[in-house]
Amino acid sequence: MIILLFFVAHWFLSLFFQTFFQHRYASHRMFTMSKTWERIFYLMAYVFEGASFLNPRAYAIMHREHHAYSDTEKDPHSPHFFTDVFQMMKATIITFRDHLKRSRNPETCAEGYYPEWPIIDRIGSSIASRLMFGALYTWFYIEFVPVGSEWMYLLLPVHYLMGPLHGAIVNWCGHKYGYSNFDNNDKSKNSTPFDFLMLGELFQNNHHRHPNSANFGSKWFEIDPVYPVMKIMHHLRIIKLRKIY
Repeated sequence: MIILLFFVAHWFLSLFFQTFFQHRYASHRMFTMSKTWERIFYLMAYVFEGASFLNPRAYAIMHREHHAYSDTEKDPHSPHFFTDVFQMMKATIITFRDHLKRSRNPETCAEGYYPEWPIIDRIGSSIASRLMFGALYTWFYIEFVPVGSEWMYLLLPVHYLMGPLHGAIVNWCGHKYGYSNFDNNDKSKNSTPFDFLMLGELFQNNHHRHPNSANFGSKWFEIDPVYPVMKIMHHLRIIKLRKIY
């Protein structure tokens, strides 16, 4: 039971900080916050994303390019230009790495403010840090996997690649399967009811229509579980939403 609890906790905590910090804050600036809170959330993103920490600057640039060129040949990760999800993941990782190393100039549409913290960026993206977190996950499993439940070790690779897997699910499913509320001149979809497992990220059609809206849901039954958390943070003055939708 403790292994499954650990897996679920890592899945949702990693995903929460990816959607809250790298996506909604770094990429879209849906809200503002003080430098102190930015550093706190920056550090928490590193801790909970762990082995698959995503550099906020590289993430923001690539994501803005995705919105600007959604489902065209210039989209860095449209599923409609790859034979399978693994090829899309490979191309996405290469593009992300290029932005991380600053070996690729960002498109003009992707420029602008994004949070940076050089020491965390260097540590979080280092091989040593990723191996350290991987070793911690492995130790935890060795310590707590019950005898006779060795199948649980099959979950370990998910911990190692949590961030890229979340991205692959959202970018593949969110542009192939589901329904559309809006004609966005792309192939973005809403994948309800599976969206809850991705904390609002699979409302891609809604998000591409209103990219700066903090609420990814549009219709009454489309529930973005991160939005109420953001509203609470807003009322507590931890963050300041651009607008309460």
